[in-house]
Amino acid sequence: MESIAYIKCKLNNINITEIPEAVKEYKSDERKGVAAAVESALKRYNKYIAEQKRLDEMSVYENECYNNGCIYVAGIDEVGRGPLAGPVVTCAVILKKGARIEGVNDSKKLSKAKREELYEVIVKEALDYSIGVVSPAEIDEINILQATYKAMKISVDGLKIKPDFLLADAVTIPGISVKQKGIIKGDAKSISIAASSIVAKVTRDRMMEEYSVLYPEYDFENNVGYGSARHLEAIKKYG
Repeated sequence: MESIAYIKCKLNNINITEIPEAVKEYKSDERKGVAAAVESALKRYNKYIAEQKRLDEMSVYENECYNNGCIYVAGIDEVGRGPLAGPVVTCAVILKKGARIEGVNDSKKLSKAKREELYEVIVKEALDYSIGVVSPAEIDEINILQATYKAMKISVDGLKIKPDFLLADAVTIPGISVKQKGIIKGDAKSISIAASSIVAKVTRDRMMEEYSVLYPEYDFENNVGYGSARHLEAIKKYG
């Protein structure tokens, strides 16, 4: 009879898609340790299946583009429309057709550590990506909406691969020739937009951490320019 330790090791190390078949031979094993190992393996499998379903749902817009003859589909999103300090940063990302990057989601729903982890995967696996940045001074000059449009256009123009279609979070970008679709809450509905939101967020956060060295009194390393209590207090004190 196989030991409990062996069964645990076996179920922990097999390909996750093989779990349903593998646990069948242990269903009649009455040992509590075996039952726990089977339950744990099935939980991992069910979590995996749920994530695959979520990724399927997040790929609907991309697949629609591919089915209509598109080869390269870019997602685009912005970060920095709400803070009191710092630039607006955008990112355009072209993922491989059928890309499935587990965990990719609206950057606001992810921890900093998870965003950093996914950032490395996205920039490595993407066919192309490009960053757009518009400074605080220019935001004040042309307003945040126009600054966002400008940063998005910079992102699109910076792509080495010309996209056939652009999926944008909520907006329609003026002044670009690429066909596009604005999707409300697109960073939670499109894998390409979600990927772009992660890259833009990590890029901007890193910029604000660098600014925190120049302006330590504003606590940018923690609030990244948003109106936290310490940031607001620093504005009152230092301007």
